[in-house]
Amino acid sequence: MADVVLFHHAQGLTDGCLTFAGELRAAGHLVHTPDLYEGRTFAELADGMAYAEAAGFDAIVERGREAVGRVGPDVFYVGFSLGALPAQMLAQTRPGARGLVLLHAAIPPSELGGTWPAGVPLQIHVMERDELGDVVVARMLADTIDDAELFLYPGDRHLFTDSSLPAYDAEATALVLERVRAFLAVSAD
Repeated sequence: MADVVLFHHAQGLTDGCLTFAGELRAAGHLVHTPDLYEGRTFAELADGMAYAEAAGFDAIVERGREAVGRVGPDVFYVGFSLGALPAQMLAQTRPGARGLVLLHAAIPPSELGGTWPAGVPLQIHVMERDELGDVVVARMLADTIDDAELFLYPGDRHLFTDSSLPAYDAEATALVLERVRAFLAVSAD
C-alpha cells in the first residue's frame, strides 16, 4: 500500500478527480485529495485558470504545501495539470518523497526549487498533441532524469483522465491507471 497525495487541476476537485483517486484507493492505496480551491469547481478550464491566476500560482503551491502538513513524509505525489505545480514542488523539496506522477503537465525542475532529487522516480502521462500538456518539457524530463518514464497517448485532449469532463478518454485513462498502479506498487516496495 502506498500513501498518495493527489492534487486536482484548474477546474477544481471535480468528480472526475475523485473518481481517479477512488480507482487508486480500490487498489489498496491511501489517497489524500486536498482541495486547493476551497470547494470551488469550474465548468470551463478558462474560468478555473482565471481563478488560479487571481489567487496566484504561488498561493496555490503554498496551499498544497499546507495540505501535506498533516500527511507523513513518505508519500507519492500525483498532479493533474495545475496540480503538477504543488505535486512536483513537494516531490523536489519535501524530504521523503517516494515518487511523482504528472498528468497532463510537466515543469522544468529549475522553476520549482532546483534540481531533481536523487532516488525519486517520475512518471509522466500526456497526450502527444496536447498544446497545454508541456510535451516538450515532459520529453526533457524523461531524457534527463534517471528514473523517469514518459507515456504519450494519441490525441490532443488536455484533461483526458477526468471522467467528469468532455475531454475524458476512457481507453487512455484505463491505460494510465494501469501504469500508475504498477508504478505505485513497484516504487512502494
